[in-house]
Amino acid sequence: MAKSLSTIIRFIPNSTKTTQVKSSIMHNNNTQRILIFGNAGSGKTTLAKNYADKHDLPHLDLDELAWLDTKIPERKPLKESARLINAFVKKNKSWVIEGCYSDLLDLLESIATKMIFLNPGVDTCISNCKARPWEPHKYKTAEAQNKNLGMLLQWVSDYPVREDEFSLSAHKALFERFKGNKIERTSNERK
Repeated sequence: MAKSLSTIIRFIPNSTKTTQVKSSIMHNNNTQRILIFGNAGSGKTTLAKNYADKHDLPHLDLDELAWLDTKIPERKPLKESARLINAFVKKNKSWVIEGCYSDLLDLLESIATKMIFLNPGVDTCISNCKARPWEPHKYKTAEAQNKNLGMLLQWVSDYPVREDEFSLSAHKALFERFKGNKIERTSNERK
């Protein structure tokens, strides 16, 4: 039995503005659509994988669809990332999606049932990044990942002062806008 109507929002850039195309979907009380976000090293992937395993949910790491396959990192056009997100959402009734991209998370805000903002502080994120094992889905080798560590640590350090879609201010704004079930975690302690 359907509890309520929700909407999938697909964003299609239209010159300088973004147009929303809405299509209705039904969901019931068992539907779980969880968004997890925060700074690099905040524990997003670990929490998302744990949650996905525990609740048998499909997991999407937005890193996998946000970037072009180029030597110098370059974001995919928003339209392309939105198309890939929409395909994932259409295929899966429930899910856990994680990333630091507030522009991509905005596409999912209206259909999410829960939001988890990981905000353990820059020092914890830096420590987590230094202890991070090799991520073969992001780097061809462990050496390539280690070579990028200095840049990553600087990027993590700039989280509170940046003014982009990856920033603390963008994440706080997303969290404040969300009217559903939401949690802000200020430590990595598991309860």
